[in-house]
Amino acid sequence: MMIQQIIDYLDDLYPNPRCELNYTKDYELLIAVMLSAQTTDKRVNMVTSVLFQKYPTLESLKKASKEEIIEIIRPIGTYQRKSENVIEIASSLLEHGGYVPNDRKYLESLKGVGHKTANVVLSNLYDENCVAVDTHVSRVSKRLGLADEKDDVLTIEKKLTKKMKGYSLGRIHHQFVLFGRYHCKAKSPNCKDCSLQAICSYYQSKNKSKRKN
Repeated sequence: MMIQQIIDYLDDLYPNPRCELNYTKDYELLIAVMLSAQTTDKRVNMVTSVLFQKYPTLESLKKASKEEIIEIIRPIGTYQRKSENVIEIASSLLEHGGYVPNDRKYLESLKGVGHKTANVVLSNLYDENCVAVDTHVSRVSKRLGLADEKDDVLTIEKKLTKKMKGYSLGRIHHQFVLFGRYHCKAKSPNCKDCSLQAICSYYQSKNKSKRKN
């Protein structure tokens, strides 16, 4: 019952959830998700609009110099490592057919591509039924009692996969991200207008503290 209540509410809020990273090619999504680590989608979209216009193919990205890429992606931070990742990902994809395959093992072998990034890519490109746990998904899951405070991202992923069985995990991922980004924010969450107050551990705990004071 609780799961269906969450799903229904998120469907009302975000009936057409989608990835907020901009891309037109499969490898652009892969690179954009890699670049999004420890920064915002908004900043990533800002730099990739320049990056993918200047280097419109995998071949041109492979031949780009690290210094040229750094100048473009500098605003997102950790640009030294990420610039190397861009070139290496482009090189590897060219060696493996020039496209992003539906192959988790291969994707996770790429520099800068971990389990979460692979989940995002496989879900968006191939509709694989998997959920990527980022800071927003983690926060929302814990506040709604779907995961424990001590749970790491893999534990949260396993719990969501089990509890949301029968639902589209990719859709839920996007909805949780949007809900956490714009509604159930880390600071000053919009609790007063939320229809999930009755099942929200965070809201119940906050109100309990207020009553004590």
